[in-house]
Amino acid sequence: MNVFYHPLYSALPLPAHHRFPINKYHLLHERLLADPELGKAVQLQCAEPATLAQLARAHTAEYIDDFIGGTLPASAQKRIGFPHSEALVARTLQSVGNSLGAAYCALEHGIAVNLAGGYHHAFADHGSGYCIFNDFAIAARELIQQGRVDTVLLLDLDVHQGDGSASILGDDADIITLSLHGEQNFPRLKQSSDYDFPLPMGCDDALYLETLKTALNLVLRLHQPDIILYNAGADVVAEDELGSLSLSLEAVRQRDTLVMTMAKEKNIPLCCALGGGYQRNLERVVDVHWQLLLSAYHNYQK
Repeated sequence: MNVFYHPLYSALPLPAHHRFPINKYHLLHERLLADPELGKAVQLQCAEPATLAQLARAHTAEYIDDFIGGTLPASAQKRIGFPHSEALVARTLQSVGNSLGAAYCALEHGIAVNLAGGYHHAFADHGSGYCIFNDFAIAARELIQQGRVDTVLLLDLDVHQGDGSASILGDDADIITLSLHGEQNFPRLKQSSDYDFPLPMGCDDALYLETLKTALNLVLRLHQPDIILYNAGADVVAEDELGSLSLSLEAVRQRDTLVMTMAKEKNIPLCCALGGGYQRNLERVVDVHWQLLLSAYHNYQK
């Protein structure tokens, strides 16, 4: 199982009491290495950081230059949610690079996981909601422009709508955006994905899984994508403090297994990113993200 990771993911100094659970990546990586089964099965990978040319596949030159050079207005930096630093720039480029690396790896090996990524709130000319550059929008366009695939599905199962992805890719007929999300959650102003499935406050396991099965069957039948870029957000569980749904941990495992089973049955490569997860108890956040790795192991390794 190919997993992309870099210590920079959690090596970001943040102000005291900052809301983002930056240490979850380090804890998930530690748990993976310590697991007697998954630790032996995993092949840790690290790609090159994203280049400016790659970022430009989805973002304006002015925004790229302003972020990297530290000249974004204070309001724009506040909208991102992280204070600017050289560490933030390095972390951002590495994480986007690893999503690109995982996408190429998935084409070769069937599945790959980036232990970060899923920056779906990043728009072409600004960042938002802890998202700076839209890794999956960049990866989708690169795979198509490099002639590696004809059609890409962005499957967004974070609790928040993938508004940045929908905005950037709205005119890309060969990139399909599918989002299941809390109807009454951030962002307040939703964009139009190709397929949106807004879910009610407190949505339970049964409704969620049935909606997902219906959505996937529809989109896979109509578009027959050559790869799925999967944002496996951990903020769908009932305990998440920035979520609005009521999924159990078991439902998250079933969600990830359903995605992987359908992708594998149809021989569609699957590239996964972690997405959000905002419980203050970091071990519980890691428990939710862990379901993705368990599902990948049981569906592709055993």
